[in-house]
Amino acid sequence: MKFMTEWLLIALMGAMLVACDSSTQNTGANTPQESLQEHAVKHMDPKYVCPMHPSVVSDEPGNCPICGMQLVRKDGSGSEERELLYYRHPHNPQITSPTPAKDEMGMDFIPVYSNPDGVVALDAATVQTLGVRTAPVERGRLWRRIDSVGYVSYDDTSLRHIHPRVEGWVANLQVHQVGERVAKGALLFELYAPALVTAQEEFVSAVASGNQRLIAASRERLRALDVADRDIARIERERRVMQQVPYYAERDEIITALNVRDGMFVGSGLEVMTLVDLSRVWLRAEIFDRQAAWVKPGQSADATLSFLPGREFEGTVEFVSPILDPVTRTVEARLSFPNPDGLLKPNMFASVRIYGGPKQDVLYVPREALIRTPDGGRIVMALNEGRFAVREVAPGLESGDYVEILAGVEAGERVVTSAQFLIDSEASLKAGLQRLDSGGGND
Repeated sequence: MKFMTEWLLIALMGAMLVACDSSTQNTGANTPQESLQEHAVKHMDPKYVCPMHPSVVSDEPGNCPICGMQLVRKDGSGSEERELLYYRHPHNPQITSPTPAKDEMGMDFIPVYSNPDGVVALDAATVQTLGVRTAPVERGRLWRRIDSVGYVSYDDTSLRHIHPRVEGWVANLQVHQVGERVAKGALLFELYAPALVTAQEEFVSAVASGNQRLIAASRERLRALDVADRDIARIERERRVMQQVPYYAERDEIITALNVRDGMFVGSGLEVMTLVDLSRVWLRAEIFDRQAAWVKPGQSADATLSFLPGREFEGTVEFVSPILDPVTRTVEARLSFPNPDGLLKPNMFASVRIYGGPKQDVLYVPREALIRTPDGGRIVMALNEGRFAVREVAPGLESGDYVEILAGVEAGERVVTSAQFLIDSEASLKAGLQRLDSGGGND
């Protein structure tokens, strides 16, 4: 039995020697000769080991010759006392306190500590290989920026419908199709109506009589029948009745509906045509319910269209609907944009950015630096000399490319914005190994 035990021990020592042979060759170090028993003792109780390559062991601190990561101390000694950062709400990580507190249900706030045991050290070559980039923690103004999509529509206040106020016949129609542009003051069509002829004759008679009250009453009747002021002035000046009364464009407009043709008989209930001024348009955007409180009339907004890359249109919030859509869970915001060159056409889709007011004196980091967790978030901090540490934080307002940090960082510190997931994974593995070695895995 003793003979078999000695052979098993020798076989185990041989296997460990084979496992470490490749790592010894990779380091290229000139190590002194040691006995088989001394080498086996090191493997049976090593002080440092690579968390990614367990076959790489050492009795001195250093980096792994394969991946470059810092070797982990196995005995758990030398760990620093963790620093208390803040206390957070047990159910809402965005609510923090610098001192112990209780929530509305009487539960204690959870203490959040720094993580010195999770410090990861990388050499310069590994940092460059991983493409580690960092950015500073900044303090300043952060806009409540809302990104959404919408579509262009008419400015309803510029829509104009033409309905004749008397029965008659359309003559001399000057517009022929939907979408046609008309200039301000241009003739649209003429209308022959017996009632209009009669009203003109009464006006001419009143002018001839010189009775000012009668003249004023006859003039108001013509206006009520939709006769233009310039035509009324011409009738008064020439004292001659027009058989066909003209209708004009009041602005530079677009024909959006045309329901008559030359010679048609029209009544007072018929819509002859609809016109709209496109020098200003609306953009209807959908705002999620969680951001609806940020949007108010008068705020500035930008819009971009896919067919015009690099071109931004500036507008303002004009109206926010008080009603939430039960299907999409969004609120409609109506934005007003000037459109002098006509590039914004109704029914076009656009990307919208609304600036919902600034939040002053906040700490913020690039959004890509934040690793979100169910309890809040983590950030990989860049310390110095290739050292990195994972820190728990309380994220707040998210605005575009940046996110507010309510607790856990200080202005001027640097955070990792790329390769942070790899560093975070190694720090978690390292902390797990240290807890196992110190007996924490038996809880």
